[in-house]
Amino acid sequence: MGCGASRKIVPELPALAGVKQEGQGHGSGLGPGSAAVAEAAQRMQVVRFRAKFDPRVLARYDIKALIGRGSFSKVVRVEQKATKKPYAIKVMETKVREGREASDAELSVLRRVSHRYIVQLMEVFEAPDCVYMVMELATGGELFDRLIAQRSFTEKDAVRILRMVADGVRYLHTLRITHRDLKPENLLYYHPGAESKILITDFGLANSGNKSGDWTMRTFCGTPEYIAPEILLRKPYTSAVDMWALGVITYVLLSGFLPFDDDNHTRLYRKILSGKYYYIAEPWPTVSHLAKDFIDKLLLSDANHRMSADQALDHPWVLTMAAESPMKNLQRVISRNLRLRVSPHSRSPGSAQSSKSCSSHKSRHVCSKRNLGVEGSPLSALLSADKL
Repeated sequence: MGCGASRKIVPELPALAGVKQEGQGHGSGLGPGSAAVAEAAQRMQVVRFRAKFDPRVLARYDIKALIGRGSFSKVVRVEQKATKKPYAIKVMETKVREGREASDAELSVLRRVSHRYIVQLMEVFEAPDCVYMVMELATGGELFDRLIAQRSFTEKDAVRILRMVADGVRYLHTLRITHRDLKPENLLYYHPGAESKILITDFGLANSGNKSGDWTMRTFCGTPEYIAPEILLRKPYTSAVDMWALGVITYVLLSGFLPFDDDNHTRLYRKILSGKYYYIAEPWPTVSHLAKDFIDKLLLSDANHRMSADQALDHPWVLTMAAESPMKNLQRVISRNLRLRVSPHSRSPGSAQSSKSCSSHKSRHVCSKRNLGVEGSPLSALLSADKL
């Protein structure tokens, strides 16, 4: 999603219309009547979408199911008529300014990129009130959904994921493209297989510079838990904000907890600006020092000293772990933390961080071109010494 989008794409009704899902019917808690109602609802949903689609799109693609929805977009799974290959079509509404800006931002990036770890744009159909983006279909699910489902997860597995993400980010940065919304929800597995690659998706907040050649940015945007300090400080910032987000992702990937977390954005931003996070609760005692050093070199408040994507790929943890045999299985603890549902005021054992897991709520991003305060408070109030 782009500026003004209030929620990420949330999967819903992924089954094909008229096809019974495994577990439906007898023994699933749903009677035959309930299954039939669900199938009929899916069928009607596809019919409604088909009726609104541009005839040019329908001439080339069969609509199969709605798989996602955002403030200014819908994502449908389709099948190309000529080849029978599956794709995703993201339909961006352009009637309102925010949707038009998001569409322009995403297209300006996707038309320029071609990388194995970045979702590929296949073709575009432009209509008066919307844009149809035909893209690769990632069927393997979100990063943390896969982690919860699998039986084993080690630091070596984490490095494999992070190498793909860092490689994609390095490519973007060489093109002077900053993603600005890197987070687990935007890292999708290409297919369900164990060796699936990761795809970086959702470029609605991406920036690729301006006509004057100025590569610094000033827009206040991103997903709160992953926003870099320099954005909060309203300073001109660079692509180093993506590396901060990669540090947050690494922390969560190895623990199931966010390094900075609070339901209240004012308190959350104070924590980010303080730069204080902890390696106390499980599984941190069993995580290697090199892994922690990797995080520490990304979660630096001074963007000038933060690792670049090149440096991240050359970090000793990444280089040595790629060749090491699998280490301790962290999956059970990480999965437990990801599944945790507790009060946001609770704390994880022995830690000063919030114990609410990153999966207990879906990330929402914020975007503003005005010098806004945070939740009604002037930003300067966040920066006073007594509040940090």
